[in-house]
Amino acid sequence: MAGSDPLAYQGLAIVVMGVSGCGKSTVAAMLAEALGCSFIEADDYHSQANKAKMSEGIPLSDADRAPWLESLRDAIREQLDGGEDVAVSCSALQLRYRDVLRAADRGYDPGEYATCRVRFVCLRASTEVIAERMLRRSTEGKHFMPASLLRSQLDLLQIDATEGVTEFDATTVRPGDIVRDTVALFREELASTVPS
Repeated sequence: MAGSDPLAYQGLAIVVMGVSGCGKSTVAAMLAEALGCSFIEADDYHSQANKAKMSEGIPLSDADRAPWLESLRDAIREQLDGGEDVAVSCSALQLRYRDVLRAADRGYDPGEYATCRVRFVCLRASTEVIAERMLRRSTEGKHFMPASLLRSQLDLLQIDATEGVTEFDATTVRPGDIVRDTVALFREELASTVPS
């Protein structure tokens, strides 16, 4: 943390990312509770047309995703502009999608990942575990994303090593431990953990 620099006390957005069924909503909600900050569920920002398309097993195009990502970026920006931390659950599968979200930080200079106020934590799990979770959720009517779209999500997932995305194996590390380790990792940057 930069001593008396007022920017050191700005909010931080932690986006818990990964394919559908990896546990990102659970972890992000728990993270928000641990930090006493807002929680943004990206699925809530999808249009009904996007949700209908996905529920029919049709992958979204970049044109479908653009307004969704932009509205999510604006919601994150509102929290950051208020000096608040925020935990976000969003697939954010590709670098270009993450860069839209990084633009929530008005000071973000593309490619300068280490200084951006929007950080990413990726949850990984085996294809079998995720497929089972997705099938159970869609069968129970708890989510619009069918298991048939898992392959398209896995094909889209890309992380560039230069981004500094933290990754956790969500099949071997418990959600509470992921939250604890995430808070420890970003403690010096979080507005909610700055001593009064």
